[in-house]
Amino acid sequence: MDSARADVARFRGAVALDRNALDLLVGTRVPENLMPKGLKAAGELKDVAAGLPSAVLLRRPDLLMAEFQLKAAYASIGAARAAFFPRVSLTAGVGSMSPELSSLFGSGTRTWSFTPQIVAPLFAGGSLWANLKVSKLDREIAVAQYEKAIQSAFREVSDGLVRRGALVDQLDAQASLVEALDASHRLAEARYKEGLDGYLGVLVAQRSLYGAQQGLVATRLAFQANQIALFKALGGQM
Repeated sequence: MDSARADVARFRGAVALDRNALDLLVGTRVPENLMPKGLKAAGELKDVAAGLPSAVLLRRPDLLMAEFQLKAAYASIGAARAAFFPRVSLTAGVGSMSPELSSLFGSGTRTWSFTPQIVAPLFAGGSLWANLKVSKLDREIAVAQYEKAIQSAFREVSDGLVRRGALVDQLDAQASLVEALDASHRLAEARYKEGLDGYLGVLVAQRSLYGAQQGLVATRLAFQANQIALFKALGGQM
């Protein structure tokens, strides 16, 4: 019981800090009628859509910045995208990774295996002003940073989808465990009321159920945090 009381105090402190952060983000005190009442009231985040094209990643701020750096080096963004940006489907079913995305990373090593296909000049030739303003080394750096931004974007999406699949399985297992321990707790109470067992069995069952319920809440939190990370990795598109 004291352990549970300590948990309640700790969680109340965490909620208070989150409330302060929300007020700071909004710029004023958020009215109570706009705050969720309990876990269920908060609702579920939108899941990742099926058949999501890789073009959605072009809205990511880091990729946009890398493209502007290429433009500053007098590069053709169209040629750069055609050469370095894989046009694949990111998801197969809802929230599941597509084989095309998985194939971009080496089997077992998880290293980037996409080979650029440069079919058009990346930089405009014959421009004296461009040659004076941007050196060859600057152009190579801009291209390398663009490649890195693309690889990071695809890696973050891949990692998020892999993590999502594991968390879905974990949620199912944890929910099943809570259900089983809840039945065990009810059985222990019934046996105590009938005088078949002492109260120690009920206490042990309560403690096990409480721990499993805490684990389920933590897994739900991890799942929603991963959904938020995927939303960010996908450039705000789900």
